[in-house]
This record gives sequence, C-alpha cells and structure tokens, in this order.
Amino acid sequence: MKLLNDKTAELNFIPNLNGKDIETLLTVLVSGSSRVERVPLSARQVWIKRYGTKRPSAWRLLQAVFSRIVPVAFLRPCAYLSPRQMVERETRRIGLFSREGIAVPEILYASNGTLVLGDAGITVQCRLVQLKESDPIAHDDLMVVCAAELGRLHAKGLCHGRPYPRDMFFVGNRLGFMDFEEDPQTVMPLEVAQARDIWLLFLQIATGAHLGLATQNRAYEAWSEQAPAAARAELQRMIRFLGGFLFLARLIGRVHMGSDLQRFIVATSFLMHAFTTYSVD
Repeated sequence: MKLLNDKTAELNFIPNLNGKDIETLLTVLVSGSSRVERVPLSARQVWIKRYGTKRPSAWRLLQAVFSRIVPVAFLRPCAYLSPRQMVERETRRIGLFSREGIAVPEILYASNGTLVLGDAGITVQCRLVQLKESDPIAHDDLMVVCAAELGRLHAKGLCHGRPYPRDMFFVGNRLGFMDFEEDPQTVMPLEVAQARDIWLLFLQIATGAHLGLATQNRAYEAWSEQAPAAARAELQRMIRFLGGFLFLARLIGRVHMGSDLQRFIVATSFLMHAFTTYSVD
C-alpha cells in the first residue's frame, strides 16, 4: 500500500494530469508488463518504457565473444546493465542531448526500472512507410535529412548508438532523437562510435532508397559536410576492415541472401566506393 501511495504522490508532479489520468497511469505502471507501452490520457498520451524485461539476445552474446577474439573497437557491445542502471543511463543521455540543443522526449517519471516519457509524435520510420509508395522522391529526401541530422548531432560531439529512423521524430523542420539505451562511448572512442552510427544508418538507407546510388551519394554528402574529420577518417578505417568480408558475404548470398546480409553488402560496398570519390581530411 505504501508503494502505491508513493507512486501516486510522484505522479502528482506530472503536469496536466487529472485524477483519472493518475489512476490510469498508476494502474498500467503496476499491472503492465510490456517493454514499451502507450498510455492514452485525457489530454495527451505517454509512453511507459520498462527495462530488464528480457535477457540479452544470442546475437549480443555472440558479439561480445567475437569482440574479444577480434579486438576492433566498433564491434564492442555496451555492457548489459541492471534495470536501475539502464534507467540512469537513458536519463543521463537524454539530459546530455537536451543540453546540446537536440530535441528529445520529455521525462515525466522515473523509477528503479521504468521511465514514463512524453509522446514525441510520429517517428521518421512511420513517415517513410507513408511515403514509400505515394512519393518516392520525398521518401528519399527524408532519408537524406536523417543523414544530415546525424551529422549535426556528431558535430556537437555526440553519438547515438542506434540511429535508426524509428528512433527519430519530427520537431518543426528538424529531427529529434530518442531511445538512448546504448552508450557506445563507454566501450569505444567517440569518433569510432560516430563512424559506427553512420554505417548503421546506411544499413537502412542502402536497400530502402528508391533512387539507389543517387540517394546514397546525397546522404553521405549531407552527413560528411557536418561530421567531424576524425569521424570521417574512422569510418574509412572501419569500412576497409568490413570490406574484407564482402567476398564471403557475397558468397553466402549466393546460397541465401537474407535482408540483413543484403543491407551489409550494399551499404559497405557503397561506402567503400564513396572513399574513392570523396576526400577524407
């Protein structure tokens, strides 16, 4: 009973909530189990994000083992933390991005293993899905904007860790970022984390762009115009390493070309080509 009273008192500090809203939110906080859950309230909607609901995937465990065998910085996975530590990490990173002028979701409530966040509106991924068939040019233009905004973020001395379109949202004519569960700078230098950021984004752009190479070129230019020279140089080193696996990847693809493998081949091949076209300071 004391726990419920404490939570109720804490929720009272969230602005623009009436008694019914607090009751609804409290019920979901106590009885819900989904990792991410949307909660409609009387005048707004919020999102509940729970940590520690699932164990590390087999891929994450394999990545950790592989990173010990092959000592390459960008392969290192972030440490698996307790739910309380995950909340602290995401809260800290949201505050860091906000102080640097990057739009982030509003933190309304935080506990040992749960965050309540304000709704950030439509994600870039949702908008890309809408544009995919109706307006292919606008679709690709938005992909280029994602790369440009990631370059702007990197120019501020930040990295995201998982800069997918589903983790970006609209703020006027700019983009905001969310989902800061990873903190790559704890396991690799900043410039390495930034290089990995753009490579991960290119995995999305590589096979998603309607106009293919033209969009990829525009996206790379948009990022590199703002990205630090150290990140561009690190990306070149990273792609040289990954390029050594292209032959094997293509060989495997002859037997079974999965979507992840296809993205790896297209993105890495393009970035290798880009370094013969664009100079790296």
